[in-house]
Amino acid sequence: MTTVKLPTAKTAVLTAADCAIPAGADQRLPLPAGVRPFQLNWPNISVIGAYHAAALLAFMPGYFSWSGLIVAALGTHLCGLFGINLCYHRLLTHRGLKCPKWLEHAMVIVAMSCLQETPARWVAVHRRHHQFSDEQPDPHSPLAGFFWSHIGWILVNQPELARLGIYERYAKDILRDRFYVALERNNWLLWINLGQMPLFFGAGFAVAWLSGETPAGAALTGLSIMMFGVFVRTVLVWHITWAVNSLTHLWGYRSHETDEDSRNNILVGLIANGEGWHNNHHADPRSARHGHRWWEIDNTWLTIRVLAWLGLASDVVTPAAHLAAPRPGKLTTRGTTGVPAD
Repeated sequence: MTTVKLPTAKTAVLTAADCAIPAGADQRLPLPAGVRPFQLNWPNISVIGAYHAAALLAFMPGYFSWSGLIVAALGTHLCGLFGINLCYHRLLTHRGLKCPKWLEHAMVIVAMSCLQETPARWVAVHRRHHQFSDEQPDPHSPLAGFFWSHIGWILVNQPELARLGIYERYAKDILRDRFYVALERNNWLLWINLGQMPLFFGAGFAVAWLSGETPAGAALTGLSIMMFGVFVRTVLVWHITWAVNSLTHLWGYRSHETDEDSRNNILVGLIANGEGWHNNHHADPRSARHGHRWWEIDNTWLTIRVLAWLGLASDVVTPAAHLAAPRPGKLTTRGTTGVPAD
């Protein structure tokens, strides 16, 4: 691992008003400081709008194919599980396990193909969410509005999420690796997402052409595979991830009395491969296992167990023993980013 010196930057100082007593589930939480008046993030709006339009177009006659739909379903499952859940969230953000660097970096490329920011940016925002969960500085609490937590917070500029400041405060450990610094400096998020388009098209074209299709028919098949494999898959992974931000802080049951409003949401738990057992996660952020009860299916955890069996995962963090015993009062989870001190 190579250490890269970060430029110093002043981070915003949180005032007493920023860290005021959080709103309850029936009380409106103010938006993060500096958001109003809204300054629209036009690059995000344009990309998100274009991807949704292309995803809808994929279901129109002429573009739709069952093979494309299968590719989208498999891609949503595998990219969301390995890229976002296992790599960005449990491995990089909370250090719930360790993997060989070649595997970690490969999963990062998969995660970046989901167009959910660079690793350092994703990690920094999520660590801030844990530190101020359901308080005003939380970047995406649904107590400030369901639409805000699901997608609205991405569509406007948040001064407190200025890249250099949030990196210095929450992602210095990530940027000690030259690989992650290169991803930031060389626009690899853009190139990875542009580069996957001809890959999906070429794969679909080749399979169709070798199966006896005419060049025109093979081109149409390749276009369908690209639209489903890239645009439909990306939009589905987006909304599954965003549902963890929005739904699991509003609806569901609470196995642990934490000091924020996280919930275990059965629907999100199933479609997000274990990320929906969010109350369990907030009660013990470092644990690589989110499903605590036998019926809380956590496919990401099962995948981690397989990797450990293969010798590709080590130092796997399991749920803390104290969570199994009843505790008086609320479990304090705020005030920490959920990662061990360097």
